[in-house]
Amino acid sequence: MRAPKPSAAHPVGLLAGAALAMLLAAPALAIVGGREGAQVPGAASAVMVLTSGGGVCSGVVVAPDAVLTAGHCVAGVAENRIHYRDEAGRPVLAEVATRHLHPAYDGDAIRGRTRSIDLALLRTRESLPARFAPAPLGAAVPRAGQTLVLAGFGAARGNDRRSIGRYRGATLTVVEPYGPSRILVWLKAPGAGGCQGDSGGPILDGTAVVALAAWVKDACGGLTQGILLGPQRDWLDRTLAGWNAAARW
Repeated sequence: MRAPKPSAAHPVGLLAGAALAMLLAAPALAIVGGREGAQVPGAASAVMVLTSGGGVCSGVVVAPDAVLTAGHCVAGVAENRIHYRDEAGRPVLAEVATRHLHPAYDGDAIRGRTRSIDLALLRTRESLPARFAPAPLGAAVPRAGQTLVLAGFGAARGNDRRSIGRYRGATLTVVEPYGPSRILVWLKAPGAGGCQGDSGGPILDGTAVVALAAWVKDACGGLTQGILLGPQRDWLDRTLAGWNAAARW
C-alpha cells in the first residue's frame, strides 16, 4: 500500500502497511483498544490479505474460495495472497486466481472529494480449509447510537507494526458526522478504532458482517469509516455468481 499523504484525514492505506516478516514474528495485538481471541465475532471467517508491496490488510471469507476485502488493498497492487495459519500453526500463503475491484472504487476519492466504494473480491486458486466458515452478511443500515464490533488483524498502536497479526475486535458506536448515509458507516469510541492492517476487516452487527473497514481519520484509534455491504449486494451477488458461489445473506 502507498503511504498516506499528510492531511487531516488519511485513507486506510493507513490501515495497511507491514512486512510479512513482521507478522510472522509472533505478533501480539491488533485493533486499538480491542480484545483478542476466538470469542471475537467473525473469527471463523477472518483471514489476512497480503500485497506484493509488503502491505497487510484484513479480509472476510464469503464463500469457500472467495474473500472480501478493501478495494485499496487490491488496486494498483501486482499480486495478493491470502494468509492464515494451518492447524499446526504454520503460516500459509494461498494463491489468488482472480481479483474483482468494485467498479465504483476511486483511489483518488479523498483529494477529488468523490464517492468511492472501497471493496474488492478475491478468488483463491483452491478452496480454503473447511474450518473457515463463510461469514453471514447483513443488509441492514445502522443508525446513530447503535453499537457494532470492528474487527481485524491490525496494529495495537500506530507506531507498532510488529503487533499486526492477531485477530481482535472492539465495540464502537455508530455516529453520523455528515448526516445519515446509505453508503458509509462511521464508528467512534474513546480509545478504540482501526489501525494499520485493519483495512477490509469486518464490521459486525451481532454475527452478521454489515460493512468493511476502509478509512480512519487522523490517526490509529480515530474515527473509523466502513463501506456498507447491503447497498452493494447486487455487485457482490453477481460477482460471486460468476464464480459459481453465493454469499450468505
